[in-house]
Amino acid sequence: MPDLEQSAESAESAESAESAESAESAESVQPEPVQPDSVQSEPPVEPASPERSAPFIPSPRHPTHSVDRAFLSMERRRPDVRWDAGGVAYLSGPPPALPDLRAYVAFRLGGLPLHTSRVEGGRRSRWQPDAEFDIDRHVHEVVADGAAGWDSALHTALNAPFASGALWGVWLVHGHRPDAYAVCYRFRHACQDGSAAAMTFRAMLGEGEPSARPVPGRSRRAGVPRRVGAAVGLATKFMAGTLAVRGHRPDAVFAPSGERRLWRGRVPADTLRRIGAARGGSAHDVHLAALAGALSAWSARSGVSLPRVTAVLPIDARRPDEDQTWGNRCFAVPLELPVRTVTKDPEGTGGGEAALRRLDHVMAETRKLRGESWRQAIQDLVRFMPGRPTEWYLRRVLSPRVTNVMATSMPLAEKGSLGETQVTGTALLPLVVPGHLFGVGLSFFGDWAEVSFVADGALPLGESLPELWERAVGELEENAPPV
Repeated sequence: MPDLEQSAESAESAESAESAESAESAESVQPEPVQPDSVQSEPPVEPASPERSAPFIPSPRHPTHSVDRAFLSMERRRPDVRWDAGGVAYLSGPPPALPDLRAYVAFRLGGLPLHTSRVEGGRRSRWQPDAEFDIDRHVHEVVADGAAGWDSALHTALNAPFASGALWGVWLVHGHRPDAYAVCYRFRHACQDGSAAAMTFRAMLGEGEPSARPVPGRSRRAGVPRRVGAAVGLATKFMAGTLAVRGHRPDAVFAPSGERRLWRGRVPADTLRRIGAARGGSAHDVHLAALAGALSAWSARSGVSLPRVTAVLPIDARRPDEDQTWGNRCFAVPLELPVRTVTKDPEGTGGGEAALRRLDHVMAETRKLRGESWRQAIQDLVRFMPGRPTEWYLRRVLSPRVTNVMATSMPLAEKGSLGETQVTGTALLPLVVPGHLFGVGLSFFGDWAEVSFVADGALPLGESLPELWERAVGELEENAPPV
C-alpha cells in the first residue's frame, strides 16, 4: 500500500500492459460472445460483421495478478478443496456431436488466449502459451440415461475433475431429450473471476457485447492523495472486519457428502429492477433481501439455527481500459444478511413489513459500495495491494468464521446461441468453500433474473431454496410502493 500514490500517478500516463508490469515490479512483499453460424464437423467460418470491432488480445506473456497468485497459493495449501466456479447454459435444439463442439470451441479460443495458456515462473509468474494444449482434454461429454437420468448427468458435469494440468473444462450434457441439452463451463478460480467468465460466455455463445459492470470514471492526478487515503481506509475497515470474528467457530450444519448439487429459480428481471427503484436501491439489493428472507424461512423449516449469516460479495475491480477476459480483478466484501428480522409467519419468508425492513437494511449496507469513491478505492486496492496481504485477506474473508455464503451476480447477455440452437436459460456456479452453507448466483440473461444455489447434496432441504427466494421476491413486489 505505501507504493500506491507513486504507482497511481505513473498509471495515468502508461498503457494498460505497461501499468500491469509496473504494478508487479513495485510489489515489495511476496505473497465468484459471437453468434455462430453452425456447429459442424468442419471448423465454422467467422461471419463478416462490419459493426464488430476486433477484440483486444493481451500479450502472449501476461503477468499474473496478486489475486491470481493468491488463489494459486490457496490451491497448494488446500488441495482437498475444489477451487472452481463456472456456469451452465441450457439450450433448445438438437445437441452437437462432441467432435463438432470441440472444433467450435477451438475456433473460438483465438480471441481467448488465457484458455490456451498456463502459469510459469516463481515470484514473478506469468501466463504463457501452453505448447502442449489439447482441446480434447478440455471439452467432454456426459450422456443422460433418458429423461430420468438428466439430474444425474448434470451433476456428473458439476463434479467431474479437471484433466491433469487443465485450468478449465466444458461438458456437453445431453440424452434426456432430443431437442434440449446443456453446456457446463467450469474454471479454476486462479484462472478467472466471474466477470472474466461472463465474457467467455459472450465470446462462446453470445454476441460479444461488454458487460454492464459499473466502473469508476477516469480520475485526475490531483485526486491521487484522496484516493490513497480512501484505499488505505477501506483496506483497514475490511481487514478489521475479518479480525473481529476470529474466535467465532460456526457449528457444522450437516455432514458433507462431497457431491455438489444445483437448484434453480427465476423471476422477470424487470421485477427486481422495479422493486429496487421504488425504494431507491438496485436489483442486486432486492436479490440479497430476498435471499435473507429465503434463509429465514429455510432455517425455520429445516431446523438449522442461523445466529448470523454473512455473505461474501465479489466486486469486479477492472479499470475501464482493462481486458475483461483475463485472470482475476475482484475484491471480496463481507455483508451480514438480516435473516433475524422479526417475522409473523415462521413458515413463510417473513411477511410484508419484515421483507421491506430487510431490503432497507441491505440498501443501507450497500449504499457506499454503489458510490463512485468506494468503487475507485476498491479498484485501487486490487490494482496495487501486494501479494501476501491479498492472500491473507482472501483466506480470512472466505473462512467460515467470517462468512458462510458466497453471493455473486452477473449480467450475462441479451441472447445466446450455438449453431441453430438457442440459449433458453443460464445458471451461475459460484465458488463453494467447505464450511459455507452454499454459493448463490444471480445471472441476468434476456428478460430473466435467474437464481442458482450450489451446495453439497447433504444440505437439508437445499432444493427448497429457489422457491423460497421466488416467494420472498413476490412479497417484496406486493409491498413495495409503485414507481
